[in-house]
Amino acid sequence: MFLPLDKTLVIAEAGINHDGDLDAAIQLIDAAVAADADYVKFQSFVAEELVLPIAERSTYIVEGSHEGESFRDLLKRLELDRAGQRQLSDYCKSKGIKFLSTAFDLQSLDYLCDEIGCDVIKVASADLTNLRFLRHCGTKNVPVILSTGMADLPEIDEALQTLQDAGTKEICILHCVSWYPSPPEIINLRAMHTLRDRYGLPVGYSDHSLGTTLPAAAVAMGARCIEKHFTLDPTAFGPDHKASLSPAELKEMIERIREVEAALGTGGLAPDDIADIELSQRRVHRRSIVTTKSINKGEPFTEENLGIKRPGTGMLPRELDLILGKPAARDIQAEVLLEPEDVAK
Repeated sequence: MFLPLDKTLVIAEAGINHDGDLDAAIQLIDAAVAADADYVKFQSFVAEELVLPIAERSTYIVEGSHEGESFRDLLKRLELDRAGQRQLSDYCKSKGIKFLSTAFDLQSLDYLCDEIGCDVIKVASADLTNLRFLRHCGTKNVPVILSTGMADLPEIDEALQTLQDAGTKEICILHCVSWYPSPPEIINLRAMHTLRDRYGLPVGYSDHSLGTTLPAAAVAMGARCIEKHFTLDPTAFGPDHKASLSPAELKEMIERIREVEAALGTGGLAPDDIADIELSQRRVHRRSIVTTKSINKGEPFTEENLGIKRPGTGMLPRELDLILGKPAARDIQAEVLLEPEDVAK
């Protein structure tokens, strides 16, 4: 399995937030490294292969476009050419972080897999119904991370079957909501459980909400992979900046995710699963059987002369019923722990 077993895979999504500037893309890689992400991901496309000049735009895309700029014009301005993608991949290697890019056309997919050597394919939600593209992914013999924004279960069924029939052996499904930014009330994190239970595959979450809360919540719910947009400046002009984290927020998100992972534990409650530091608190917080009055030798133990108080270093409270009615083996002071030898046989 390409997903790590001991931690959540975190993909820092730089996407198109470089605004077509290779120096900005390099700075985004540096920010992802500083945040301790596992991958930094960009987007690879040829604008003419992706959209018609008359393609519709969402409101957030319109807001991030220059006046008179078509969807194709916008994407053309944000394209990374092959030399640039190679430079970014090489820079990632030099910095010890994995390079990833979402391909939006067959040419870009071939370049990323066959030339750059990406070790995983990330399929965008927009291509979940693009069966020709999915079949081509299946020929690359690498794992696939599949986003499912906008998709219903029959569409996801078809996409997964297509990938598997084409030869894809490892798939992680990312729950996703394709709106930027996504308000919490439409995110439906429990959909991850639906996907996991239906397909028996690892699941994750591609987050388009504001802030760092929901990725950590997704990890607590079983997400094996988290993808999140980030930018050098969330106030910058462009379609994705305002739904992206700052570098400091990206670092904070990953720290929160790692804290949640540490807190999840194994789920075991056998004696060996309880931490020594917690076991030591039994002495402090648990209770023992104690005398509430002075008891003479031979006097029977009763509810009136015995009680249950801290500390938890004496006879266990569960033994009280076994002691009641038995005689004291010696004279015993009030307000002391009862010892086994105090009880006559």
